[in-house]
Amino acid sequence: MQTDVVIIGASAAGLMCAAEAGRRGRRVVVLDHANRAGKKILMSGGGRCNFTNLDVSADNYISDNPHFCKSALSRYTQWDFIALVDRYGIPWHERDHGQLFCNDSARDILDMLLNECRKAGVEIRLNCTIDRIDKTDAGFTIDSSKGMFKAGACVIATGGLSIPRMCASPFGYQVAGQFGHRIVPTRPGLVPFTLQPGDKARFAELAGIAVDSQVSNARISFRENLLFTHRGLSGPVILQISSYWQPGEAVSINLLPDLDAAGWLKARQAAQPNSHLKTVLGEWLPKRLISAMLGTEPADQPLQSFSHRRFEAIAESLQHWQLRPNGTEGYRTAEVTVGGVDCDELSSKTLESKRVAGLYFVGEVVDVTGWLGGYNFQWAWSSGWAAGQVV
Repeated sequence: MQTDVVIIGASAAGLMCAAEAGRRGRRVVVLDHANRAGKKILMSGGGRCNFTNLDVSADNYISDNPHFCKSALSRYTQWDFIALVDRYGIPWHERDHGQLFCNDSARDILDMLLNECRKAGVEIRLNCTIDRIDKTDAGFTIDSSKGMFKAGACVIATGGLSIPRMCASPFGYQVAGQFGHRIVPTRPGLVPFTLQPGDKARFAELAGIAVDSQVSNARISFRENLLFTHRGLSGPVILQISSYWQPGEAVSINLLPDLDAAGWLKARQAAQPNSHLKTVLGEWLPKRLISAMLGTEPADQPLQSFSHRRFEAIAESLQHWQLRPNGTEGYRTAEVTVGGVDCDELSSKTLESKRVAGLYFVGEVVDVTGWLGGYNFQWAWSSGWAAGQVV
């Protein structure tokens, strides 16, 4: 089959690119090895799809080239995508930190993208595996289980390694490597931590407890809910810091981010010397967590039995808790893949390879990883749109 553009991957970025290219009158075929398009869209945001954020900047992204994402994000913004959503009458709402979600279902976003593709004459072929991609003088030949395709442009929109059950694969990185591209080493991002055996035993009974916390490393700090699980730590604040975490590194956790804990305990001691430590701290933290952090015996003692130096040590343990994770839950539960195709070898304006004319990489396969909160979808929309203007 002869066509203008072959897009490999019916992902958020791939479908956006296809719709834009088709709208320009280009003949576009999308190939995907999954049995349905946009699987990760459907499961995102608890089925409600956190499709963008009201506040988007390059600071919300991780990349070896921190400036690379600026061009696409500035030319196709969150407001452009919101306008598209509004044109389809899809009801949405804002949650904390500017996150936008569908009121009803992520299916609304996927149906919108598929309808945009239909209107643009895009052909989508599913259950299609790619056997070989070759560069020719005229463009590319793609051998697949659905036959051979010839096209002037080839767009890789295959995503990363996160959530294998959603048909994630390393195919995009393999194609990049085939054509001489460097891959920034990949790792799971937006992923829960697992704990060292001693910490796991210590906190196993706290599963389900969530506390507002500030979590930091030497490079960045986030504040959000921290969730204790049967396997370790999760919740938005852990997912955020995980993208910046390196194996073997400790993180600092402040379980009382709004409090001068030592000063507050000293004042309460003067006012209520007979109150138990656990009762007083229970105004801020779950009592089971207090016992796990401080030990059952100290937690049950009255305030009058503590010295001021002891209060300072207690405050230190609760506000500068140094935790060294055992690891992460890996790609199985990671929402994104950090790393990917080196941005220095792509055009920031068009996402075209600087090595191979007509070859493009968009979305998660590129070394651009967003924070939790709709930023990764916005990168998909923006990068897909940018490539779609020129393929």
